[in-house]
Amino acid sequence: MPAAWTAYLGLLSALSAAFAPAVAVKEHDFKKCHQSGFCQRNRAFADHALGTSSWESPYNIAPGSGSFKDGQYQAVILKTINESGETVRLPLTVSFLESGTARVTVDEEKRQKGEIELRHNSTARKERYNEAEQWVIVGGLTLDTSAKVDYEDKTQLNVKYGPSSKFEAAIKFSPFTIDFKRDGSSQIKFNDQGLLNMEHWRPKIELPEPEKKEGESNEEEPKEEPKEEPKEEPKEEPREKPKVEDESTWWDETFGGNTDSKPRGPESVGLDISFVGYEHVYGIPSHTGPLSLKQTRGGDGNYQEPYRLYNADVFEYILDSPMTLYGAIPFMQAHRKDSSVGVFWLNAAETWIDITKGKESRNPLSLGVKSKTSTHTHWISESGLLDVFVLLGPTPKDLTAKYGELTGTTAMPQEFSLGYHQCRWNYVSDEDVKDVDRKMDKFKMPYDVIWLDIEYTDEKQYFTWDKHSFPDPIGMGKQLDSHGRKLVTIIDPHIKNVDNYPVVAELKSKDLAVHNKEGSIFEGWCWPGSSYWIDAFGPAAREWWSTLFKYDAFKGSMENTWIWNDMNEPSVFNGPETTMPKDNLHYGNWEHRDLHNLNGMTFQNATFHALTSRKPGELRRPFVLTRSFFAGSQRVGAMWTGDNQAAWDHLQASIPMVLSQGISGFPFSGADVGGFFGNPEKELLTRWYQAGAFYPFFRGHAHIDSRRREPYLAGEPYSTVIAAALRLRYSLLPAWYTAFRHAHLDGTPIIKPMFYTHPSEDAGFALDDQFFVGTTGLLAKPVTEKDKATVDIWIPDAETYYDYFTYDVLPTAKGKTVALAAPLSKIPLLMRGGHVFARRDRPRRSSALMRWDDYTLVVAVGKEAKVAQGDLYVDDGDSFDFETGQYIHRRFVFDGAAQRLVSVDAVEGRGEVVAEGEWMKKMREVGVDRIVVVGAPASWAGKTTVAVEQAGRTWEARVEFTPAGKGRAAFAVVKKVGARIGADWTVDFA
Repeated sequence: MPAAWTAYLGLLSALSAAFAPAVAVKEHDFKKCHQSGFCQRNRAFADHALGTSSWESPYNIAPGSGSFKDGQYQAVILKTINESGETVRLPLTVSFLESGTARVTVDEEKRQKGEIELRHNSTARKERYNEAEQWVIVGGLTLDTSAKVDYEDKTQLNVKYGPSSKFEAAIKFSPFTIDFKRDGSSQIKFNDQGLLNMEHWRPKIELPEPEKKEGESNEEEPKEEPKEEPKEEPKEEPREKPKVEDESTWWDETFGGNTDSKPRGPESVGLDISFVGYEHVYGIPSHTGPLSLKQTRGGDGNYQEPYRLYNADVFEYILDSPMTLYGAIPFMQAHRKDSSVGVFWLNAAETWIDITKGKESRNPLSLGVKSKTSTHTHWISESGLLDVFVLLGPTPKDLTAKYGELTGTTAMPQEFSLGYHQCRWNYVSDEDVKDVDRKMDKFKMPYDVIWLDIEYTDEKQYFTWDKHSFPDPIGMGKQLDSHGRKLVTIIDPHIKNVDNYPVVAELKSKDLAVHNKEGSIFEGWCWPGSSYWIDAFGPAAREWWSTLFKYDAFKGSMENTWIWNDMNEPSVFNGPETTMPKDNLHYGNWEHRDLHNLNGMTFQNATFHALTSRKPGELRRPFVLTRSFFAGSQRVGAMWTGDNQAAWDHLQASIPMVLSQGISGFPFSGADVGGFFGNPEKELLTRWYQAGAFYPFFRGHAHIDSRRREPYLAGEPYSTVIAAALRLRYSLLPAWYTAFRHAHLDGTPIIKPMFYTHPSEDAGFALDDQFFVGTTGLLAKPVTEKDKATVDIWIPDAETYYDYFTYDVLPTAKGKTVALAAPLSKIPLLMRGGHVFARRDRPRRSSALMRWDDYTLVVAVGKEAKVAQGDLYVDDGDSFDFETGQYIHRRFVFDGAAQRLVSVDAVEGRGEVVAEGEWMKKMREVGVDRIVVVGAPASWAGKTTVAVEQAGRTWEARVEFTPAGKGRAAFAVVKKVGARIGADWTVDFA
């Protein structure tokens, strides 16, 4: 069949699937481990090693090769590859960093030097891919020159490093292992199980095919090698080898009708990493299973397959599965009571991770001491360096902070992006958009952004508009702007291959697209049909991409137009596993296999920087949503969890998925509210809005075949309940924005799971259906089951908890679950005592219209010492002026003993502040309108005024006190406070 027809049928197949009724993804379209040659080989290697009592790893540090200087240890690992003792040289570098993080890198000497030959006349690079660091790492690499050798002999080297030299790395030479310790106790071990495996380069020996007798086939012959392998190794042989080394996928590999040529042959890297004494591990998004990761080698309730990280267009994903999704962050954390550690596997190639758990052996004389469960992980990547960062905690916050130091923290977002986003595939015209905008106002439903999917374009040509459906995009944009609202348009990386389209003409003439293995421009199929893909790894391509977003180039776009990058895994409808062939070539002649998981990030990065240069002098924070991501993507935008379904179990799964993103350094995340595929029943839609109001990224979205479901269409009582959820989100925007400031500063998640906030409480380590919001003390547990009118919420400590809406006090129940009433009209939401947070209570149509509104402060009085504290961060929500000190960050402290609430500057290294701009001057006039004190002391009964002092001036504000009763806490409301939000002030309740 001609290639064109094959591609065409592939496109038709994809399109027919797109418009078919919602069904689960066809798992057979995506590889299992046994269908991925390098995964199968490394799993077999592990099976043999772990099943052989005399197994010893064939990796040893060459005697005399090691040296330690200025916080870095360098040596050569020798890999013994045959019984004659022949070895391969693998340069090793162990770097001890000032942050307390350690980095272990292993390369391959022959490939470093280019002393290899490639097959198929390939022009691909000979080195192992070594440029992931350039995309991912932004800091934290300064060597710890105070690190010192604590012990050394002919068998090992011990290095003390980190804060107060509490960390230690014990490097054993033969076989090569590293034991990372904290305070003398083992935390993480490398190669403890002997599964280190770096497939070295070797030439392919082309043997003539044996003559075949009539009717015979050579199809299975590769699996019979090597024929000379002995059935049993001598007992005295210290190093065992797999009995059969399957070479059938060394040199090429076929899946789904696509053949992957491998010009470098087998080149995978594998390593076992053990978390000593840790039962729970988290992270490595994105997957659909629980927050606490499952074992992957079978057994009751476990997975049979490893977790896979290989960004792919999974049209409809299944739940509770380790299969790949759209993005990959190879950062794993382990936690036990009062201790957290983590590893970051810096490799952008296809990666599989096996997880098993087992009891650690203990001294039999230590009677009564329980053995601890350890988690053993096996990391396997197809190509690239072995490059691993080790983070020794000891707290979850330490891990996210150190990871953020390495890969960057979440970008400070535009304030509008924290509001509600209304989207569907597709709004059919500019009049349709304007009508939705008007009706959201009519039904008093706040929102900030309306979105356009691919149908707005002229026949899927990006940077154009359909002349019939969207004849007046500027008029549409102006109506939105008059209400403070924004428009987001989709721009994907595939560029339609058609005549008379200037964008594709430039892409071809400037040679800025991804190439195939022959070095010609790669052609594939996506929504437009025949397409080319911009190669955003190349600086010239990124520079050209920026020119396309300028207002005079992308005609119809305005200052309130922002961008959605979809399909950037990349999705290729007629490609292997619906993505790009691995032997394609990118800028610098790197193979696609080497950097696949980085592709989406580079495209989002190109768009991010394009939006900063749309016109001279317009320096505004971009908003770019991405579907595909990698470590570091948090620096350039937001993500969502992809093509979910309108089903209760998908609502349930969204919460651990978003929590996993947050603890993995990418907190600006959310799931399609209502479910992308299908038509949610009204109860489900309503409950999803209530949950979505607590996603950091809050967007409703729907498939083109789904019925219209704008929130005002739900009908009563549902529309009223949805509107209340939207208004709750908007009233709490100051708290959400403050949470993003903390995430930007130190990598703290926006919404936090129980193990993160209460690392001493074992019962919370596996919980993933409730969470705290920022620094507010708000504890949410959305309803995610049909016909549920109550929820059981776990209380992690002995602090006082109040119902957010009624101020009812929960019974003291540390470590217990408490039933909360949750009728359809109510979101289960508690306030933890000891916190102060800000909100804005005046209903508005969009966040922009709230810009100069006064604030309400809510004080939830704590149980111990009646103390509460919190903070508020605010800047102009649009520009980069905050980087020069143009912001307000206040700290609020309520002292129950002194009966006083104070506001002071929250010092965070502001540095020299430039002259105040217009925003700062105007913001100085914004004040505190109300203060609500929940859990107010009974002594305030009868009090009618409080004293407010600011800048040496004192005045009185009226206070209304409501006594406790029927399970409800006493509370006081101070009205018309009049204090300025940006000033120091005191409210005296005494």
